[in-house]
Amino acid sequence: MLKKVATDRAPAAIGPYSQGIIVDKMLFASGQIPIDPANGEITGENITQQAEQVMKNVGEILKAAGTGYENVVKTTCFLAEMADFAAFNAVYEKYFTEKPARSCVAVKQLPKDVLCEVEVIAYLG
Repeated sequence: MLKKVATDRAPAAIGPYSQGIIVDKMLFASGQIPIDPANGEITGENITQQAEQVMKNVGEILKAAGTGYENVVKTTCFLAEMADFAAFNAVYEKYFTEKPARSCVAVKQLPKDVLCEVEVIAYLG
């Protein structure tokens, strides 16, 4: 049985998708971009500022599902510029201290022309 995860403490979905879906003991969270859920605006002008907001948004979805960063088993990270890799990692490693499996790729463009997006899969058991 599928259970939707929804919280107003993370940005609302901007398309036909859910913030997250729980299946059995696994959370599959949609990608988060640096939108401030309070006003719906992009936060930050550089990769460090935007990555901080992304991680906060991811954290709120994890919390809404009853878990935290320590139970994330896989992340997928999207960067607008691979040149931002080191600065992004400096923010990322503060949150994902358990070092989950990860993919990180540069893409041609991200929604709303942001600099990064992160999606996660977490174990809820």
